[in-house]
Amino acid sequence: MSVYDALKKKLIPRKRLMMMIIIILLVIFMAYQFLKSSPKQIAEEGPAAQSSKAVLSVNTVRPERQNWPQQFNANGNVAAWQEVVIGSELSGQRITKVMVNVGDHVRKGQLLAEINSDSIRAELASAQANAAEAQAVLAEAKANLTRIQQLKDTGAISKQEANQYLTTTQTAQAKLDAAKAQINSQKIRLQQTQIIASDQGVISARTATVGSLAQAGQEMFRLIRDNRLEWQAEVTSTDLYQLKPGMSVKVIPPDPNQAAIKATVRMLPPAIDPQNRYGLVYVDLPPNNALRMGMYVKGEFDLGDKMAITVPQSAILMRDGFSYVFIISPDKHIRQQKVSIGRRLNDRVEVLDLANADNVNLVAAGVGFLADGDLVSISKAIPDTPLTKQLTTEQEK
Repeated sequence: MSVYDALKKKLIPRKRLMMMIIIILLVIFMAYQFLKSSPKQIAEEGPAAQSSKAVLSVNTVRPERQNWPQQFNANGNVAAWQEVVIGSELSGQRITKVMVNVGDHVRKGQLLAEINSDSIRAELASAQANAAEAQAVLAEAKANLTRIQQLKDTGAISKQEANQYLTTTQTAQAKLDAAKAQINSQKIRLQQTQIIASDQGVISARTATVGSLAQAGQEMFRLIRDNRLEWQAEVTSTDLYQLKPGMSVKVIPPDPNQAAIKATVRMLPPAIDPQNRYGLVYVDLPPNNALRMGMYVKGEFDLGDKMAITVPQSAILMRDGFSYVFIISPDKHIRQQKVSIGRRLNDRVEVLDLANADNVNLVAAGVGFLADGDLVSISKAIPDTPLTKQLTTEQEK
């Protein structure tokens, strides 16, 4: 055996001894650190363990009875109160002038368009000439009849001849009357070449164009009579009985920058549409610049004030499409109860089916962290002071 092998056998036990000493020292150090931190950890976890039974510290609130305005919402079209169709009564004549366009305000009797009148004026002149000729024939017949009447008394002519002159005079009179009627007919046709407004209002549509042929009964213009609009609210038969003529309505324009328009119910529908089971409630709209014919808008009917049981919005939990409140029992356990929601006003909500509402305490906020049967602790109410009011105002801002 060499000297190197002998030294190697002596060094190996020493290395193992040093490793064991290091491991023992590490174990002692870790035990010391654990024992040092345990009292502090126990002291910190002690209060939490003592209060672990209470899930949350909450504020309580009681439902309040408040007199709230009752409203009913509906949708519908804005339409003209009366829309006048203006057309031509002539056929085969060309339109020569159009004086107005869509959106123009017109007065009653204002000229809107003209139709070519040359041929009608020629026919009128012919009718006037025929009338003059008939007038001359009648004058001659009357003169002859006067002479015959004088000779008849002397017996120079027979009674039959006298009757012939009388018939000739009557025929001439009839021809003159026909000629005058023809003149009046042509004058009427001449007037019909001018298309005038039958009432005042606003032009809502125009189909007349210069150069086109006018046809009898053809629409040329549409006129919103008196520029008066109405809102035709679509209401179901069950909701219809809540409404009556004269009731106030707020119609909401599509433009969010425009204020709601105050209107009045004019008439309830005499019948319900059998296809969709809706009736149209006619609401008179005042003159305004926010609504246009054809708009589909929402409105709110004012049904008067009605007592409501209200709670803060924060006391309502929405879960799976239903609304819940949490009632605090005397032993501070909470009970989850499903409720129905009615009207809303600012940060409060109407609760429709809360039993014994005047004597229950509800969780005021933080309901999303609670479950049915949880134990809670009641927080003490903070008294109102100038400082707390200032802090509350700043939080709301």
